[in-house]
Amino acid sequence: VDCDKSTDEVSIYLFILTLVSSHRTVIIPGNFECGNPENLKSKCIWVSEVKDHVLNVTGSSSQKFEAALHWILNSNKDLGIWLKGRDLSEPVSSVEEVFCLESAHPQMGLGCRFRRAVVTAIRNLFLFFWSLITLWGILLYLRYRWRKMEEEEQAMYEMVKKIIAVVQDHYKEWERNLERYPYVGIFHVRDSLIPPQSRKKMKRVWERAVDFLASNESRIQTESHRVAGEDMLVWRWTQPSYLSDSEH
Repeated sequence: VDCDKSTDEVSIYLFILTLVSSHRTVIIPGNFECGNPENLKSKCIWVSEVKDHVLNVTGSSSQKFEAALHWILNSNKDLGIWLKGRDLSEPVSSVEEVFCLESAHPQMGLGCRFRRAVVTAIRNLFLFFWSLITLWGILLYLRYRWRKMEEEEQAMYEMVKKIIAVVQDHYKEWERNLERYPYVGIFHVRDSLIPPQSRKKMKRVWERAVDFLASNESRIQTESHRVAGEDMLVWRWTQPSYLSDSEH
């Protein structure tokens, strides 16, 4: 009797393996995750469909199918298939409540796997080229910024030279009594060096040149004087002309 019982258990277990590996319970749910070509409402396959399919393949009886469901329902092992009721979220407690079967490890068909592999490869290739283009764009932008900074730096030094020349020339003319004051207004120097249409564009260069002179040029002193009834910032050349001429 025990031998017959053992033989029945082995037979049912093999039947379960057939059930688990069935095309209806494994491949079709797998295809559900791959675009759902069969328009399934869920990955769970009706128990009647699975029963008819497996019995046709194995030639077994309905009793063996129900015995296999009992085995799955009462087993604590992962047999690779889940029994579901009408409410897929609720567990079933008897074979009569089983409404559909769902594979715990669904497998996609060959065509599906191939399409997913192609899509994945294309997506990864797109992401690679997009990252490459983004990196190239960042490098071009940084190169552009570096070039603009170098151009601005050079323009600032050129402006400093022009300012020094204007302030020094004004002081020399004052020494020859050609100017009323030994100092010259800062905005007057700006207006003489930068035309009105370029002042907005050259604003940053001018401001950097003014800051550079205040920090690094000892021959020019910044003062505040009242000119024509208004207080204004001026530049005064502090080095006597004979010293300036001796430098040349």
